[in-house]
Amino acid sequence: MSFLAFLILGLIAGAIAKLILPGNQGGGWFVTLLLGVVGALLGGWIGSALLGIGMGEFWNIWTWLLAIGGSIIVLLIWGLITRGRSKSTTA
Repeated sequence: MSFLAFLILGLIAGAIAKLILPGNQGGGWFVTLLLGVVGALLGGWIGSALLGIGMGEFWNIWTWLLAIGGSIIVLLIWGLITRGRSKSTTA
C-alpha cells in the first residue's frame, strides 16, 4: 500500500473510531485524525505480530478492521491521558 493510501486509511479509520467511541478525548478534529493514522499503524503492527495479517491492500476488510481497532485503542489511551486536563487555561 502506498504512503498516501495509508494516510487516507488512517484518516478515515480515525473518523470512524471517533464515531464508535464518542466522548471528550481532548483535541480537535486534526488531533483525532492524527490519532487515527497512529492507530492504523498500531493496528497493522498488532495484526502482523499477533495474527499474521498484514495491511497490504487498501480494499481488504482486514486492513480496515485492524486500522479501526488500532484507532479505537489509541483514542482510548489519548482519552485517559487528557482526562484531567481542563479546557480553560485562565488563571
